[in-house]
Amino acid sequence: MLDISAYPTEPQEDDWAFVFSGRNTVTSLRGQPGMPWRVAEVSSQWGVDMETAVPVGRWQERGVWAFSVPENNIDLTQQLSGNLYSLLGRVDDGLFHAHGRAYQLLHWRDTHRHCGRCGMETRTIEDGRAVLCDRCTLRVYPRVSPCVIVLVTKGDRLLLAAAAGFQKRFYSTLAGFMEPGETCEEAVIREVREEVGIEVGNIRYYASQPWPFPSQVMLGFFAEWKSGELKLDPEEIEDADWFDATAMPPTPPIASISGKLISHFMERLPT
Repeated sequence: MLDISAYPTEPQEDDWAFVFSGRNTVTSLRGQPGMPWRVAEVSSQWGVDMETAVPVGRWQERGVWAFSVPENNIDLTQQLSGNLYSLLGRVDDGLFHAHGRAYQLLHWRDTHRHCGRCGMETRTIEDGRAVLCDRCTLRVYPRVSPCVIVLVTKGDRLLLAAAAGFQKRFYSTLAGFMEPGETCEEAVIREVREEVGIEVGNIRYYASQPWPFPSQVMLGFFAEWKSGELKLDPEEIEDADWFDATAMPPTPPIASISGKLISHFMERLPT
């Protein structure tokens, strides 16, 4: 498990390195899928400046760093470059979340090179935990955006929806970002109403999951149908319907919070 209570202070050759090229994670074609590199390998293969290393935490008693390399430097005969989502369910949760944290911190650092208030270049402080603008003293920490994700049920049926614009269709639970000033329960009610036009009640919290696409935390809930007929927002939802256990559509992997919500509900149905 990645330890984020203590950051490494300077890259060592034997430290772990998570490597990304744009939005893609870069791993070796040899060995276990998703395993990080060693810092020495990153230095020898890509000649990366160690000043660009982003501290992530500690894993297996070694420091962990995140690096970004140019896409044209990837050797596809030796290295695998793919979307981070492709690792979901293929590696254990701890390793996936370590990849996700590394990517989120790289994305945060890349999008906060300059102050959002005055435009001055920022510098890292607090061992990499924050960036600071020396001109106007604005201090910025990595942002996490809370999202609610909810499985709506109606007796022994569950509401699943296909999001608009996805080429590879699968049916998932409803989800959306929280608005300022909202409670989680209010966000669940609003998102369901906006996306499929029904009212829900009996909202219960289930679990949460960090979601690095690029920097969300998913807050999982169950809710029960209360009233209304399905009326889809075509900008958000391509298709939605009530399903039962005997006729389920393609759904997200069990490693995702959506998959866990669906699995939890299905396991508790009477046989």
